[in-house]
Amino acid sequence: MTIPIHPLPASALTVAVAQATLAPLDIASNVATAAALVRRAADEGAELLLLSELFLTGYELHGIVADPDRLTVAPDDPRLVPLARACADTGTAVVVGAPVRDADTGSLHIAALVLDGTGRLAAVYRKQFATPGERAAGFSAGSAGCTVQLGDWRLGLGICWDSGFPEHARAAALDGAHAYLVGALFGTGSGAHQRRTLFPARALDNTVYTLLANHVGPSGPYVGCGRSAVWAPDGSLLAEADEAEPGLVTVRLDPVELARLRAAEPVLIQPGLSSAATPRTDTRLGRPRLGAAVRTP
Repeated sequence: MTIPIHPLPASALTVAVAQATLAPLDIASNVATAAALVRRAADEGAELLLLSELFLTGYELHGIVADPDRLTVAPDDPRLVPLARACADTGTAVVVGAPVRDADTGSLHIAALVLDGTGRLAAVYRKQFATPGERAAGFSAGSAGCTVQLGDWRLGLGICWDSGFPEHARAAALDGAHAYLVGALFGTGSGAHQRRTLFPARALDNTVYTLLANHVGPSGPYVGCGRSAVWAPDGSLLAEADEAEPGLVTVRLDPVELARLRAAEPVLIQPGLSSAATPRTDTRLGRPRLGAAVRTP
């Protein structure tokens, strides 16, 4: 089977990851926090901001299941308007965690919403590797991976436990991803060990830039260990936030460095590899034209 290796980017991409204190089950408040972080990331030159798993509600599984009409986010949800406006005003895209409900089946999913630099909801990725606890609480696993394209950068999306399975990041890389973006909740204790172990490995396994936006402080039954970070395609740490305080980290993804490291470690052209069997959506993110009207959901 032919592996669809896509061309390397021609220009750099500046991205940001952020962690914040969240209001449990208060979507409007957390949307406001996300919108403020988009504007802050834009001030630092970022074209895209990555936020954590279930950012818009906190990791409050039982509360979400108890009131899904109020606590899931729909594609045309008016509560997203302030976030969409921040994206459109700045030209900065955002990947933000939220619970969603399938309109046809009613099944609940932990998802990542992608709003592009025009404020348009461009993609919804549903977590493929839901944990046993999430499934027991009433959440279903998604059935497809997701790649978004910003300029000539292809970005594979993941959510928390997805990153614990090497084949998940590999599927993104074989779909041409140059970077792997994961919103998560890794807690203190064993979660901190997983965070510092998994992400350098996923980066080096696949020669992709790897981004983590983690929770910081209490969220549901856990305490996030923070340290949202970015790793280079050789697994080296490029930048990292604090372990206990809100923060934002901005990094320039360098196509020259990506090309150099892929030449040194040609893992994606190794004979015997095959492309992933699971389907993937593939969405190109819009960029605003100068002076264009603001688009909101």
